[in-house]
Amino acid sequence: MSRIGKMPVVIPAGVTVEFNNSTLTVKGAKGTLTQQVVGDIDVKVEGTQANVVALNDAQETNARHGLYRALLANMVKGVSEGYVKGLEVRGVGWKVAKQGNKLVLNVGFSHPVEFLEPAGIKLECPAPTEITVSGVDKVLVGQVAANLRAIRVPEPYHGYGIRYKGENVEHKEGKTSGKGKK
Repeated sequence: MSRIGKMPVVIPAGVTVEFNNSTLTVKGAKGTLTQQVVGDIDVKVEGTQANVVALNDAQETNARHGLYRALLANMVKGVSEGYVKGLEVRGVGWKVAKQGNKLVLNVGFSHPVEFLEPAGIKLECPAPTEITVSGVDKVLVGQVAANLRAIRVPEPYHGYGIRYKGENVEHKEGKTSGKGKK
């Protein structure tokens, strides 16, 4: 059995967990999330705890046991607290602005880049060089943040680009003068 799978998931007040016909549904103040459960896995809700149970000892079932427990914990946290990822824009004259439901990025190209806000995600610009991605689905928040970062990945010589908050980009040494070579 999985050590992670055996741990119960604490359900905070205001969050409901239902498991019917291999579909796990978690509802909370921030929204609703659903997940299909494949294999011999059952979810039992008892009071303020939910337990993910493996119905047999097959290798596939053991592998999925911890997975679905982690997914359930992420869903419960998402509908109660939500997930937030921060990004920084670094570059001379580079800036970001929100216009309606799209993000307009001026990041060193000859034209501004427009990024549409996906459903279930909230994009904000607290400062001209900061982007905040928030939502209830951990995977979707991380993927949208990765897509924004991919627009202009930080380069190693000057550090220009879009990076996660707190990300350390290693700088490379520039060219040397080459004196003494023929």
